[in-house]
Amino acid sequence: MSFIEVEHVSKEYISEGKSFPALKDISISIEKGEIFGVIGLSGAGKSTFVRCLNYLEKPTSGVVRIDGTDLSELKEAQLREKRQKIGMIFQHFNLLMQRNVLDNVAFSLEVSGMKKKEARKKALELLKKVGLEDKKKAYPAQLSGGQKQRVAIARALATEPEIILCDEATSALDPETTRRILEILKDINKEYGITIVVITHAMSVVEEICDRVAVLDSGELKEMGYVSRVFKNPHSKAAKRLIYDSERSVG
Repeated sequence: MSFIEVEHVSKEYISEGKSFPALKDISISIEKGEIFGVIGLSGAGKSTFVRCLNYLEKPTSGVVRIDGTDLSELKEAQLREKRQKIGMIFQHFNLLMQRNVLDNVAFSLEVSGMKKKEARKKALELLKKVGLEDKKKAYPAQLSGGQKQRVAIARALATEPEIILCDEATSALDPETTRRILEILKDINKEYGITIVVITHAMSVVEEICDRVAVLDSGELKEMGYVSRVFKNPHSKAAKRLIYDSERSVG
């Protein structure tokens, strides 16, 4: 059994009495400790998919299992507990602007019941892990985009997650900063064995960090496989288009 199992998941939104499908019969298995990419253009269903993984969005149909647990069978309190082991890193960082860097990382620990002194001690250790201990007293407005994302990574690590979901985590960053963030994620994966799911529209990100990749297009799974195979021999029109666009932007 895979660590994350998505079986025949569909998600529909209802607006003005009409149904709009965001995901259509998606089945994906992700192994423990894997860095798995989900790629597609805008509107492909990527963000809906990642929100279904932690049940921030409940699928219209289908099953999501994490480590053998069917999330649909959990009560709300059990689901909140499960989510504590799922860290999230977003495109726009989602930092608390009125708190300094150290307090941003410590916040989730304090919410979980850890004493403030202990939370700050652990937060400082995590800031050292991402190379930002010298910025502990700075506020988000004083940081670059890359520094903000490193704070977000430290915050995601605070609850000792088994899974980290990265939703377009590097799309607002320049190429050099992106490479630095991806290196940090690879180091975290190697050191802690955390399963990482990377949601992106950039093939360069997938090529740099992921073991396997799923290609979404208009809410459908068009292709899935090892990154090396998909790059060398893409089967779907969606994958071919993404690779072509990536090569054209580099050229």
